[in-house]
This record gives sequence, structure tokens and C-alpha cells, in this order.
Amino acid sequence: MSNAVTPTRNGGQILIQQLRQHGARRVFLVPGESYLPCIDALNEHRDAIEPIVCRQESGAGYMAEAYGKLTNEPGICFVTRGPGATNASIAVHTAYQDSTPMILFIGQVGNDFIEREAFQEIDYRRMFGPMAKWVAQIDDTARIPEFIARAYSVATSGRPGPVVLALPEDTLWGEACVADVEPRQRLHSYPSQQQLRELQQHLERAEKPFLLLGGSGWTEQAQMDIAAFAERYALPVGVAWRRLECFNQHHENFVGHVGSGMHQALREQLKSCDLIITLGTRLGEPTTEGYSWIESPVPSQTLVHIYPDPEELGHVYRPDLAINADVVGFSASLGELAPEITPAWKQATATARRAYLDTLIPLEAPGRLSLDKVTRTVDRLLNGKGCITVGAGNYALYAHRYIQFGGLGSSLAPTVGAMGYGLPAAISSKLEHPQRPAICFAGDGCFQMNLQELGVALQYRLGIVILVFNNGMWGTIRAHQENDFPGREIALTFTNPKFDSLIKAYGGHGEIVEDDASFEAAFNRALAFTEQEHLPALIELRYDADGIAPGERLSAIRATALESQKYSNDTGEL
Repeated sequence: MSNAVTPTRNGGQILIQQLRQHGARRVFLVPGESYLPCIDALNEHRDAIEPIVCRQESGAGYMAEAYGKLTNEPGICFVTRGPGATNASIAVHTAYQDSTPMILFIGQVGNDFIEREAFQEIDYRRMFGPMAKWVAQIDDTARIPEFIARAYSVATSGRPGPVVLALPEDTLWGEACVADVEPRQRLHSYPSQQQLRELQQHLERAEKPFLLLGGSGWTEQAQMDIAAFAERYALPVGVAWRRLECFNQHHENFVGHVGSGMHQALREQLKSCDLIITLGTRLGEPTTEGYSWIESPVPSQTLVHIYPDPEELGHVYRPDLAINADVVGFSASLGELAPEITPAWKQATATARRAYLDTLIPLEAPGRLSLDKVTRTVDRLLNGKGCITVGAGNYALYAHRYIQFGGLGSSLAPTVGAMGYGLPAAISSKLEHPQRPAICFAGDGCFQMNLQELGVALQYRLGIVILVFNNGMWGTIRAHQENDFPGREIALTFTNPKFDSLIKAYGGHGEIVEDDASFEAAFNRALAFTEQEHLPALIELRYDADGIAPGERLSAIRATALESQKYSNDTGEL
């Protein structure tokens, strides 16, 4: 702790100064009277901290979470008590399952009113306990620097994640003469020499290895180190579900996106592997397709699991070699590992690469507008630049399949499957990287969950492009409904506004595209508008709703389900 003489300050001033000490450059907030001293203290840091005034707390939280993904530093979000906190909770859950560093500050009733169910009072320890790494309430103004320093440490160490701090009004209005706490140096965890030797031995014995990357905390150097390792060993490389930014997909060793929606050749490759090396990923349900291609608790493949949290190692899968290390520390330790001869599987890796490239060829789609071709056009025009964001829904499968993501910052996608994420994430990306394109893929339902954040794009003049996939229904649920209750569609359709008119109310540019021939020119116009005017553009994609996912049709799902029901009835099976 610094010994510098400090003046008497109120709690808000102490807290905002401490955020500056720890490198916060931007805070996302929906203002509330419960933390007014913090808002006022931002006046003293206009040169260092940019406040982003959001329209609803879920949008603010998503923006902070996306900031954490983009920077590996905690995204900072301020919300007011009660309703503000409950609105922001979806972003905390996202940060928890996505292993994203984030700190949510919540205004709280004063300690003189606590435990009386005062206006908007909630026990945040009980509310956020299961979905945050640490939840606390700062009851002493003089201890604010201590709590902030600990929050940064907890949010970024081991498996990164969210921290929630409640701020009673008397703590913020109270005064104290207390020194600031300097930030600690980021620590990385490394494998031992013995573990590296064991990894090398596993590689020497393998015939069909696979390297699976995921998780958070990646840096450009770590990605270069892991790419060099993959090249030396000619390893096929995949990325975990919605961790599309963890490896440059233009690299010759990249063979696909692992998890829900992956192509069949990759699925069969994973099942037949004799060695799976997983770095940074928990091997969660979507990545493993319901724990199917790799079985729990004892996989048929030899499993090397590298993860920064020792409690995760052995939690779901029993690894043959468990290494407690983060992606930066582990990747930096691989420089001395190299095969003595050309790996026998080199040709198999090349074959897997060709199978992946084949998946980039657009599949057939019904109607005049092919979402497959639309997404390939986006990929070609962006040419590896910018960031693609998605929320949740079958529409996201088009980006997952057809975009070749270029590494860090190229994708923002919630592994928790949270709807309404894409627009706030695109805004956060554009704030962080103003010169890069930010493209939001959004279903018509997903977009409307947070479309009010267009006001942020207007206010801060952010030139993002939004592609709204308009099929007038909750498409993912409709696909499940047709599979489980074929021909009994109900309660899944909705009437949409004119999205092209809506964006114009926010100062933006809007178009409707209904056929393949019109899209490329419309997308170029949208990009040009965002670059020139620094305001949002939106393209509404109207397409045949029967095309529910790449290569899949609702009518086929229904027909298959009806045939299955007929077979069950004919045979008497339950």
C-alpha cells in the first residue's frame, strides 16, 4: 500500500480513484441515486475514464462483459439497487459461464435501513452467490481501496469471472483519509517440467491426436505460441463452442468449430481420436454435444486437460494428465517441445483441413434469400477484419459455420446462450476498436431484447452494422417444437416493426433485403454509411422461415418427427 499523503475524500471519490489506479478506462452504467457520489466523482477523471450511459441494465452489463472479453481486464458496470441489480443479473450469469472478468457495482440502501426490506432492498450475497466468484458489501468507507484491489484480483485470477460489490449509501457519502492500493502484477500459472515431459510422451504414443482450444485470457503472444506448437506437431486444431476467436481460422491447422452445429466429419474425427489435448476449455455441454463425443466421467480417448482452476480438473472428466495452468503460461512453456520425426498424422490433419474448407461452401436454402450465401458474402467483404457479434438463436449458426474468424477480438458470442447480447457487444467492440468494423448478427427476437441500446450508438456516434434475421418467430424453439410436437405449432410467432424505419429514428441507415442479388450492394452501403457518418446501419433480412439452420428445414424436421411417431405407434414402442 502506498504511503503517500491523501486528502479526506468521500466514498465515491475513493472508489473511482481506485478504479483509475487499476487501469479502468471505461465504465458502463445506468445512473441511479443510490450511487450518486460515484457518478459525481467521474468529473475528476474525465481524462482517463469514459462513462458510457446505457438505456437498460442488461445492456450495460453485456457491454461490460464484452469489454472483459476484449481486454482481459474486468469490465466495470454500475447499476442502482433492486430493479437495476436484477436487470443486470443476466450479464453476471453470462460472465460466470463465459469465464469473463467483470465487476458489477450496485447501489445499496444505507446501513441504517438494512434488514427492514427498505425501498428496493435485496440481499445481494444471497442473490448473486451462485453466479459470481465473490459477492460482498463495503460497509466501511476506509476499506474501499482494499475491496477494489481484491475484486480485481479475484475477477482476473484462476478461472476469470464476475465480482459483485454492493455499495451502501452511507459508505459512499461517508468520508475517510485512506491511501490508494496499487494494482498487483498479473500472475500466470505454468506447467511443470515433468508435466511437459508427460505431454510429450502422450504425443509420441498417439496416432490420432487433436488440440482443442477455448476459454478466456488469450493474448496475441499466447495464440502465436500455440500456433507454433500446432505447426511443429502438425496437430489438427479446433475451437470450443462459441470460442471462435481463440485461434486464427485461416491457419492451415484449423479444422473446425467444436460443439453444437459442427460438421459430421469433425464429429467422427473427435470420436476416433486417441488423444485429446484441451487448453482453456471446461469441456462444457454445448462443446461436447451433451457429453457425447467425449464421455463423462472417463473418456475413451486419452485426455490431457489444461485449465487455470484446479477445481475444474477432474470435476466432469477424469483426465489422464491434468495441468493447472492458464493459456498464457502454458503456451509460453511449449517452446522446447518438438517431435523428433515428422508426425504420422500430418496427412490426416491436411485432410481434416480440407473437410473444414468444404463446409464454407454455401448449402442449399429455400427461397430467394440464402442466409448461407449472405454470411459468406460478409466474410469475403470483411476479409478477416472486424468483429462479429451474436446473441442466441439458430441464426448464429450461420456465422459460426461460414465466417473465418481471425483471432483475438474477431468474435463476441455468449457461451451461456444469452439473448439480446449481440447489439451491446457490438457497441462495446466499436468503443474499444473504433477503426474496426463491428457487425452484429441478430435474430428478430434476439434484437428486440436490447434494441434500446441503439440510443448508445446514436449518442456516442458508433458506426456498427446490424443484420436482423427476420423470420417472425422464435426459430430455435420452433425447431425443438417441431421435433418434439410435430405439427402442433403454437405461441412462437410475433409481429415485427419495420426495422428499416426503426433504425432511421436513431439517425441510422436502414434497408430491407429479400433476395441474394441485393445483399452485397446493401452491405457495402451499410459499411460506407457507418464509416462516413459514425452512426448505426441496419439490414433487415427477410427470408423463407422454412430455412431454420444451415442445411436444415423446419418441414423436414416435422416430417422426420411424424414418421418417427408413426413408427413408434406401429411397433407399440413408448
